[in-house]
Amino acid sequence: MRVALFVTCVNDAIYPDTGRAVVTVLERLGHDVVFPEAQTCCGQMHLNAGYQREAVALARRFVEIFSPFEAIVVPSASCAGTVVEAYARLGEDAGDRSLADAARELAPRVHELTELLVDVLGVTDVGAAFPHRVTYHPTCHSLRVLRLGERPLRLLRAVRGLELVELPDAESCCGFGGTFAIKNADTSIAMLADKLASVHETGAEVLCAADNSCLAHLGGGSSRLGSGLRVMHLAEILASPADTPHAPGAGR
Repeated sequence: MRVALFVTCVNDAIYPDTGRAVVTVLERLGHDVVFPEAQTCCGQMHLNAGYQREAVALARRFVEIFSPFEAIVVPSASCAGTVVEAYARLGEDAGDRSLADAARELAPRVHELTELLVDVLGVTDVGAAFPHRVTYHPTCHSLRVLRLGERPLRLLRAVRGLELVELPDAESCCGFGGTFAIKNADTSIAMLADKLASVHETGAEVLCAADNSCLAHLGGGSSRLGSGLRVMHLAEILASPADTPHAPGAGR
């Protein structure tokens, strides 16, 4: 399959290893990955902050760039959720019926990474090995918007040597929430403390998730506590080859 990678602006600017990991996993499985260089931002940040006109412009741009592709992979549940769930509504609210219709047509071809692997490609074992104790945090968009459910866990369970431990109170928010962490800092920090207490209860070496934005929040809090916990995007664990020595990724 020929898959277009929408790397997201956060990953492109701050976490490029995540995009590289997606390419590694898909190419290992025999698929062709292309990177449309004209891509920018999905508009999630603008939409969350109330800049709807700017978000509509970015939605139009995304639809124009990615419409030619049969499958689009997004290593971010929040960005994938924005495209799939918000674009058509943005078009309707802006009185742009053509955007709304194009967004609805495109949405079934836009997949968060675990959706693409499990639902579209029918794969759970991607040939990875990662001999570490790992816990998984289901971010709010992955849990409540995309409803990824067991997909990430099925992929992690198939990784050789990985010990997957259940995260207590997994469905609680980490407190990031984009602008929420800025506008409601005290509440956000309290939520972060509760989430990190649950993570540390697992004894995990590595915390993974499908959103680097939430991992940045969690990794920053963990670093300030000096806990030694590492955070890694799920894609980076899945990209770890079975024939190479492994060490947890650098903390964020």
